[in-house]
Amino acid sequence: ETEPLTSKKDVSDCKEGEDCKENGLLVRNPKSALRLVEDGNKVHPGQGDKGEAAQISNGYSGVQSSVPCNGMGELMELEDRETWSKKIDFLLSVIGYAVDLGNVWRFPYICYQNGGGAFLIPYTIMAIFGGIPLFYMELALGQYHRNGCISIWRKICPIFKGIGFAICIIDLYVASYYNTIMAWAFYYLVSSFTAELPWTSCTNAWNTGNCTNYFSKDNVSWSLYSISPAEEFYTRHVLQVHRSDGLDDLGGISWQLTLCLLLIFTIVYFSIWKGVKTSGKVVWVTATFPYIILFILLVRGATLPGAWRGVLYYVKPDWQKLLATEVWVDAAAQIFFSLGPGFGVLLAYASYNKFHNNCYQDALVTSTVNCVTSFVSGFVIFTVLGYMAEMRNEDVSEVAKDTGPSLLFITYAEAIANMPASTFFAIIFFLMLLTLGLDSTFAGLEGVITGVLDEFPHVWSKRRELFVLGLTIVCFLGSLATLTFGGAYVVKLFEEYATGPAVLTVVFLEAVAVAWFYGITQFCNDVKEMLGFTPGWYWRVCWVAISPIFLLFVTCSFLSNPPELRLFDYNYPYWTTVVGYCIGTSSIICIPIYMAYRLIVTPGTLKERILKSITPETATEIPFGDIRMNAV
Repeated sequence: ETEPLTSKKDVSDCKEGEDCKENGLLVRNPKSALRLVEDGNKVHPGQGDKGEAAQISNGYSGVQSSVPCNGMGELMELEDRETWSKKIDFLLSVIGYAVDLGNVWRFPYICYQNGGGAFLIPYTIMAIFGGIPLFYMELALGQYHRNGCISIWRKICPIFKGIGFAICIIDLYVASYYNTIMAWAFYYLVSSFTAELPWTSCTNAWNTGNCTNYFSKDNVSWSLYSISPAEEFYTRHVLQVHRSDGLDDLGGISWQLTLCLLLIFTIVYFSIWKGVKTSGKVVWVTATFPYIILFILLVRGATLPGAWRGVLYYVKPDWQKLLATEVWVDAAAQIFFSLGPGFGVLLAYASYNKFHNNCYQDALVTSTVNCVTSFVSGFVIFTVLGYMAEMRNEDVSEVAKDTGPSLLFITYAEAIANMPASTFFAIIFFLMLLTLGLDSTFAGLEGVITGVLDEFPHVWSKRRELFVLGLTIVCFLGSLATLTFGGAYVVKLFEEYATGPAVLTVVFLEAVAVAWFYGITQFCNDVKEMLGFTPGWYWRVCWVAISPIFLLFVTCSFLSNPPELRLFDYNYPYWTTVVGYCIGTSSIICIPIYMAYRLIVTPGTLKERILKSITPETATEIPFGDIRMNAV
């Protein structure tokens, strides 16, 4: 806000928190990134003038706007937030984040388990009315307010700021187990560089008397106690779970997996330490490479004997399944965790977009690519399962019993080992798993980094590299429990309890805060300022009612019927369920704690405190052309 003054005062005399005069104009908001400068009608060097732009390591740069000045003065942007080098960098980063290991193993299993082709009906409905609206909402919030998951709440509804802290804790929990799965894939990758893959025979030191290789030339019979060499390689050599008695006694740490994880975190660090300018280039490989490999594996799988059996089992509809409530719950959970709102990633990535970027189009494109990838991955998996069933002379249902990582590291690995050119296919397959996981890790950590740097710029603004280093060290140390001989049990516990209910609760409160407290009208006006058009009634209804109900439905279904965990031959004891819920609660507890803190420190009566706590306290900068102004 400005008003003419008759006297002048030097800019250097302005103090923070006070109104100050700059060349004949009064600036009421000295915290903003705007400065009013009177300079005739000159045109200042633009953002493209690299000589004038002094890059700062936190992703901000001091640049001048390319706007001609008039007699009243010029608006000059002092601290311009780092943006993506190209639009495709952003799209690939979001696609790489959304398309992860779960698309390859979780969707195919859930699809055939819940009615095959019939499952696509509830899946599509849940995507249209739940997943995509939430995906679009987060992209729009991040792009408009240009802040991470913590500080953005000052501009929306300050009392909900605890959501940002909860998101950061959830992301750290995910990083503590998700990267361990990539360490397993990396170990497989290194083991694949041999003429004969080590999980093809029963003559290794880790094999037992029950090891049965039904792909061998000898006539062997598959009995109830038979174990494939691929399963023994995974459980007894890579994980070494036989050396652990369960969560009561995890055993020692596997030094091989520790080295693999250390190398993975090293790659992650040097990919994200400089910000989106560097990670945006890395995703050109990590986001596109999996599609090349998926196409190769799809073609190879389609030519295998018995492939049609797997495809038929995958897509054959069972319409009776649609009457079961759990099918709709699984569809809602799958689309939600696949698109990935609630982890702070979409807010962070969108905050580096240009203000008028078409995030509506981005939301539709990336979510569609994600869903199609999940469906196509099912064909890649089930053509191979059909081949396995043909070789074992069993039904596909018997072969497809493995779920989660076991589907990739046992069943699929075994099928690859018995194909022609097995070494080549093993190498590219586990490289694909690594790249699928890496860009999701980039995204998860970037959500934390952007959130913390935007909240504490005075501490970390010029120390991004140091903060990222500290964060990766913390994540590595937090992963040590998953590197033990019983680490696979820890991974399963974290995956089911530590993140699922917590992130569902976070996104539910986020949707309520934006639609009901910030106001759906205000949010739609924000979108109109960016895109030039107002979201239609369909989006408004989804944001206000359908999406929150969608989230509440999934959360209540999960809490009312918690999963009974079992991994290999180990049944999780009851106390592990309590521990899992405690871990999950440790993140969302930040939300009520911050609400109480906010109400206590805010002066005034209780009513005044509540009103102040739900009113945006910080202005959002709105660009006009190349200028940025404050919108209150």
